[in-house]
Parts: sequence; C-alpha cells; structure tokens
Amino acid sequence: MVEFNEEKQNERLKDLRNREEEKLAEMLAQKYSLDYIDLSTVSIDTDALRLIPEETAKKATIALFAIQEKTVGAALLSPTNSETKKTITTLLERGYIVQKYLVSKKSLERAWARYKDVSFSFETKKGVLDISNEEILSIISKVSSREDVEALIQDVLTQKKSLRISRIFEVIIAGGLALKASDIHLEPEEEAVRLRYRLDGVLTEILSFDYETYKLLLSRVKLLSGLKLNVNQSAQDGRFSIKLEDAEIQIRTSVLPGAYNESIVLRILDPKAINVAFEELGISDRLMKKLEREITKPNGMILTTGPTGSGKTTTLYAFLKKVYSHEIKIITIEDPIEYHLKGIVQTQADKKKYTFAEGLRAALRQDPDMIMVGEIRDRETASIAVNSALTGHLVFSTLHTNDAAGVFPRLIDLGVDAKIISSAINVAIAQRLLRKINKEMCVEVPIPETDKKIIQKVLDSIPGEKLNIQTEKMWVPKEGIDEVDAYHGRIGIFEAIFVDDAIENIVRENPSARDIRTAAEAQGIYTMLQDGIIKVLSGVTTLAELRRIIDLPD
Repeated sequence: MVEFNEEKQNERLKDLRNREEEKLAEMLAQKYSLDYIDLSTVSIDTDALRLIPEETAKKATIALFAIQEKTVGAALLSPTNSETKKTITTLLERGYIVQKYLVSKKSLERAWARYKDVSFSFETKKGVLDISNEEILSIISKVSSREDVEALIQDVLTQKKSLRISRIFEVIIAGGLALKASDIHLEPEEEAVRLRYRLDGVLTEILSFDYETYKLLLSRVKLLSGLKLNVNQSAQDGRFSIKLEDAEIQIRTSVLPGAYNESIVLRILDPKAINVAFEELGISDRLMKKLEREITKPNGMILTTGPTGSGKTTTLYAFLKKVYSHEIKIITIEDPIEYHLKGIVQTQADKKKYTFAEGLRAALRQDPDMIMVGEIRDRETASIAVNSALTGHLVFSTLHTNDAAGVFPRLIDLGVDAKIISSAINVAIAQRLLRKINKEMCVEVPIPETDKKIIQKVLDSIPGEKLNIQTEKMWVPKEGIDEVDAYHGRIGIFEAIFVDDAIENIVRENPSARDIRTAAEAQGIYTMLQDGIIKVLSGVTTLAELRRIIDLPD
C-alpha cells in the first residue's frame, strides 16, 4: 500500500493552483490586449520599485519592475482599476513611458516583497551599473586566477540573500576586469549554464551553474542593456556602462536564442586595455621607422587590416596619440568610442542615424587635418575616404582582409576605381595578436628538428641582411602547466605594403593579392609569418602560439 504523504500532496496542489493562476492571468492579458509576464522568471529592478511608494503600489495593485532611461515596465493586476489608472497617469505626467504587463496576484506580491531591499540596492539607471568603487575594487583584489572567480561565485550561490543575483553579476563583471577578459560568455547547455572568459584571445572555462540563477541573471542583463524582457526568439543587442573610479567602461551586450535558452556575450571595452603607446605595439624597428614617416604626412590613407579582435583599433589609437599636436585637427568616427583621446574630436557612429559615410561627410565640413574612420565596410564609405585622402586629408581606417596585399583588391571589390587607389593609399598594414609567454611558467628547450626546418625556411625567405638571432632554442610551457597560465598579455605581429612606383603601377591593372605580394617583396618588410618567427626565437612567444594564429609552411 502506497503511503500518503500530506506534505508532498499539498506541494502538488500549491503548484497546480499557481499554474492555474498564471494561465488565468495570461488569458486576461489577451482579453485586454496587454503583454503577459510571469515575474517569478524576472529579476525585479529595485530602482523601478522606488519610483512608487510601497503603500501607493499596493493600493493601486501595481508594481514597477523594470526601468531603462525613461521607460518603465509596469505589472498590473487589473488595467481597469481606477487607482491603477491614476498611478499610470501620474507616471506619464512625470515624463515616463509606461509599458504595461498583466500579471497574477502571486507575481505582484513577489514584486512587492522586494520593497524591503530598495534602500540597500545599487542603482541601475540610464544603462549605467553604479557599483561602488570600494566594492568592485574589493572583488578585483581577491581575483588573481580563474579559480578565484569560481570560488567567489560558488560562495554567493550558496547564499539565500535577496541580492544574490546582483552580487553574482558583480563578481562575473569584476572577475572579467581583474583577469583582463575581452569578452564574457554565458552559454546555456542541457544540464547547466557555462561561464567562460576570453583571456588573451582564447576562451577559458570558469564554471557552470544552475538554470534558476541564470534566468534571473538573464533578465538582469536585459534590463541593464535596454533589451525587451519578453522577447526570447530573436537576437537582441544593447549596451551599458560601469563607472569605475575615474573611468567609464563600456559593455556591449549580445543576446542570442539557443536550443536550451538565450546565450549572452558581454564585450568589455576597457579604456585601459586599449591605451597602448606606438612603441609598445610590437612593430619591428625597420617597419617602425617607415611608419613614423607615413603617419606624419599631410595626406593619403593608412589602412590596418585583420580579423575582429586582432588589435586594429588599438594600433590606430596609438598612431593618433603619436601624431597629435595643438596645431592639427583630428576627428574620429567610431562605433563604439573605445578610448577617449585628449584633444581629439571623437564621434559615435550609428547604423541607422549616423553611419560611417554620413559621419565622414560631416567631418570633412569641420576643417580636419586627419580623420579616423572606424571601419570601411561599404562602397559609399570607401569612396568618400579615398576622395578625402586625395583632397589634402590624412585618413586612417580599417578593413577586413587576410593580409596587407588583400587591401587593394578589397577596395576594388567595394567599387573604388583601381586607377585612383594607389594614388590615395600610403600604406596597408596587416596584423594579428600573439600571446606573450609568462617565463615563470615556461622553459627554454632545444628546437626539434622538424620545427627547426620550418623556422629556417622562413628565415631564408627574409630579404636583405642576415639576422643576428639564435636558432637553437625556443620557449614552451612547463610540463603540467595549464596552457592558459603559460601566457600573459599579447603583442602584435605585423606586415606592411608601402605604395611605391612598383605597387602603384601594378594596382592600376586590377591585380590579385598574390601579384601585389610578389611586387612588395623588394621593399624588405617582414611578413607576419617572418615577424612571428623572429618573436618566437627572441623568447617573446611560442611556436605553438604562432601556429595557432597563422599557417606555418610544411
């Protein structure tokens, strides 16, 4: 005979009543042509709650649960209630846009229960996460490794406090800042949600945690980024910022629907990470001397190319800081503005309202000497940029190609006349980023014969004088060391093609990238492969890291 368990039976009945209550609320929402929401799946924003006193909210059977700038999410029990209407009218008169959602009584009570936390919560307004400097610096001071972040999050997960989600979010963000992550990935899987940081260009797993926590974290991120809470079947992009000491760190949010739940990627745009001097980029001496001449010329184009995350913007910022003086006017059109440059007019591009092309046109009316365009991605921007370079301006910009030689065919593909490209461009630079070794975690070993042949083949291809560099040893991670711990920081490898008479003549013939590459060999500038091999032999990086970034010869 099955034993009757009264406690379990009551739990089932309670769960059934809750589901019925939510179904009824959903049906009523359709009747009143309102959106329905279950607040048990949403993180309640206490900054929204504080807009209405608790007594007023309960009398009007309303709760404000979300706020983004002047738009608030309002949970209603009945849209026909006179007190509800009166409260909404008051909000409208105060300049708020009210998005109404119909909810169950249980949802409403859950939101009201958060009033006790209002005075203790951090503010979240206008897309700014205002964490006290002491708090975030305290978290950062506790983080020196991935294991530290994992331990801090696990500690918060065991707590039952109402502010647990906010605390987890703070640890995730502060941990990313402490470890200098460029991106934070939150990836729902079948059983749990995986947290990964991109450290020095490589994704590194931190930990996995439960779905209940993730659902609340997801709504927290959506609220902060100005995204729609009830949209989960299409991609959404947003942004918010963190004020930390005297710096404002931009966070770009991408939410993507997936098989198990929405996936989140947070890109961290830390001004300190991009503040690199010209001399610190990793450019070889022979290339640096030539580039110093090019970036001070009165007109022309300087283009950097490479995949996303290869350091192109950092390089352009370093160029601008190098050439800036009180005697010249520099204007930038960027998306986003990643670092504020003193004395330079920086403008924010927008895909709909203020495109790169429109920004470039407007900048030309501002009497600039130099212009930086974040990216040339269409025919219109390419055409205006080239014409600007031909009419007395020095233009800096970026493209997406595999190497420096690919810049010229790419511009031709975008519709720029091949006959004027070579007259406009001064130099095309390609680059990648390599992880630098952490010598405490690495050891110098003899180079294996197979690798020695590859290295010698690359060295033999370098024109000009023979290099005075050792070719017998290289660095590798110590045995038993996690690969991620064997590296710290990154450095660029570069190649460049300067437009001389030979390049100018061949570009006019609409050549392939291979033709341009062959013609440029006489300039004696290292290719990215050659530059990388030199950095391997100099003890800057490992051959395995170079192989990860670019193809090595057989």
